[in-house]
Amino acid sequence: MLLLCLQLYIYHIIGFRFTVFNFLQVLEEEVSYVRILSLNRPKQLNALSFQMITRLLELFLRYQHNSDVKLVIVKSIGRAFSAGGDVVGVVRAVKQGGWRLGAKFFYDEFILNYLMATYTKPQISILNGIVMGGGCGVSMHGRFRVATENSVFAMPETALSLFPDVGSSYFLSRLPGFFGEYLALTGARLDGAEMLACGLATHFVPSSRLSLLEETLCKVDSSDPTIVSAIIDKFSQQPYLKDHSTYHRMDVIDKCFSHRTVEEILSSLERENIDRPDAWISATIELLKKASPISLKITLRSMREGRLQGVGQCLIREYRMVCHVLRGEVSKDFFEGSRAILIDKDKNPKWEPSKLELISDNMVDQYFSKVSDEEWEDLKLPARSNLPAFAIAKL
Repeated sequence: MLLLCLQLYIYHIIGFRFTVFNFLQVLEEEVSYVRILSLNRPKQLNALSFQMITRLLELFLRYQHNSDVKLVIVKSIGRAFSAGGDVVGVVRAVKQGGWRLGAKFFYDEFILNYLMATYTKPQISILNGIVMGGGCGVSMHGRFRVATENSVFAMPETALSLFPDVGSSYFLSRLPGFFGEYLALTGARLDGAEMLACGLATHFVPSSRLSLLEETLCKVDSSDPTIVSAIIDKFSQQPYLKDHSTYHRMDVIDKCFSHRTVEEILSSLERENIDRPDAWISATIELLKKASPISLKITLRSMREGRLQGVGQCLIREYRMVCHVLRGEVSKDFFEGSRAILIDKDKNPKWEPSKLELISDNMVDQYFSKVSDEEWEDLKLPARSNLPAFAIAKL
């Protein structure tokens, strides 16, 4: 009887530990001077929950002044690095507890993005799978971004009537020409080779070599980016850019997406398609026409302002914008888009306003203004000191 009780107790402890392990949404591994953080919600494509953001923020703050930590590797478990933020969870929180509850998610997420963008130690993001939306926020701001043949990048927010956030008006607006505007407005997808070509990825490493790369990085006892880069270079390849790659369309993208308004961009694409009919141009027009009109308007303005701002300024502005989206005073399209794409999945959102011409400049201006709520505050970025040159350049 005593033996049976002991066995049941052991099974209970093992089962408890197994359950706890399964609920750890960010796994931490310490190897010498390196910390490896693995996003661990594979069934949800590692969509960033509030718990994950809080945990990542806690760990990055802890490592910051720890001399035993020289570099941080961020990777994932499953086929996605991270398919984005947990939008369904945010929508549920807003409906149950009001818009401020949803705003809290974005507040902490943007603070994490800023910390990563100005981090004093190299962050290596292993993007071996889907990286979209919020997943871009916890990777693109890092010093090194390693794509593979499995990488799929996109910022598909306009389909939900959100806008590319997480500081993307900073990093997308700095891509060659007007490629960032194209990605932000259409939500178009890129593969790993295209990510490297446009600068979203710093390196391309075949997935079969990732374990060796990680093993070698774990032997590093330096935070010198030059040393880290040299190691990744040894495992890197120059991937083949497919003949039909979007990146080969830079002439059309620059010609059309450089226009001042969304209406002018669409008209330019339509004229181009008449002059030389093209399936890619037709598909691009279709993507724009399916997106939320108000989302397209605020996204383009966000990108244009981002070209002239530092990463901190971009995040502060984007936080204002997302608070207005959650309040739904100008448009409730975010909730309709989330319903149609993520919840009911009928893929048939009813946008309001339904057309670009129904959206006034004043309506767009409201998204960029301070929120008229006595309890509301702007995003307060943490003070940063002793930053490396690459981080100072972003401020």
